[in-house]
Amino acid sequence: MVQGSLKKIAGQKKAPRKAKQMKKGARSIPPKKQALVTQKKLEKKLSAKINNNIEREMSIKANAVGKLTVMKKLAD
Repeated sequence: MVQGSLKKIAGQKKAPRKAKQMKKGARSIPPKKQALVTQKKLEKKLSAKINNNIEREMSIKANAVGKLTVMKKLAD
C-alpha cells in the first residue's frame, strides 16, 4: 500500500467562476398566501382576455380597410 498523500500537479488550478449576469425584464416574486395566489391567477386571466379582445378588434379594423401588404404595388 502506498503511504503518504498524492502530489498535486503544478498545472491544475480551479477555474474562477464567472459572475452571472442579470436577466433582462421585470422581476416578480410569486405570492405565497393562497388568497394572493388566486388573485394573481385571476389578474393574469383577465389581462389575457383583454389582450385577445384588443387584438381581435385591431384585426377586424385592419380587414375592413382591405388587403394588408408591405408594398402598395402588390396590392393593386
